[in-house]
Amino acid sequence: MTGAASGDDGLFAVERERTEIAPGAVHVPGWLSVERQRELVAACREWARGPVPMRHTVLPGGGVMSVRTVCLGWHWQPYRYARTAGDVNGAPVAPFPDWLADLGREALVAAYGRTGGYAPDTALINFYDGAARMGMHQDKEERSGAPVVSLSIGDSCVFRFGNTGSRGRPYRDVELVSGDLFVFGGPSRFAYHGVPRILPGTADPAVGLESGRLNITLRETGLSGSSR
Repeated sequence: MTGAASGDDGLFAVERERTEIAPGAVHVPGWLSVERQRELVAACREWARGPVPMRHTVLPGGGVMSVRTVCLGWHWQPYRYARTAGDVNGAPVAPFPDWLADLGREALVAAYGRTGGYAPDTALINFYDGAARMGMHQDKEERSGAPVVSLSIGDSCVFRFGNTGSRGRPYRDVELVSGDLFVFGGPSRFAYHGVPRILPGTADPAVGLESGRLNITLRETGLSGSSR
């Protein structure tokens, strides 16, 4: 499944071809076709309506994340998963669809050439407007060390992929364009990463999103059967 993402805007010298950014971290440009991106945008609009609506997550210290998030399968709030959204409206989280798990396994084949028995059971869907950012962080609330699958739709962004020891250097900045796939697992599973910048005006309206960026991340929580 390949397709139709837009090209580089000249900020990056990286070729638009499959690249291993670090051991276990693979960027596959243009993996999602325009048609599949439109389908995902439509699905995200439905998920954003509820039962748990898309929201700005409030951090334990009182800060508010600039991205807006909705979850499937398990509800993420700093820094744990639950079946209900206690920090929003108390409703049960929307189910994680089988077809999205299938897409995650297709993504691992594209990145690694194999699935490794991948069984994602949650999705975090983040919407970035032109001013939104994501600080350097690790995805470590999961009990599974299975890879994280990340799909980008809409405006391009600067994605900063770092090391497993700290939020600082060394890191590498990668341009993620609409339709791109990024997978990180193995030695890079717990690498710090973030989004320091969105590139407004780079979205292709043909995908159904005229502005802003959708980022869909698929994960294995390792919590199946739990009510945590």
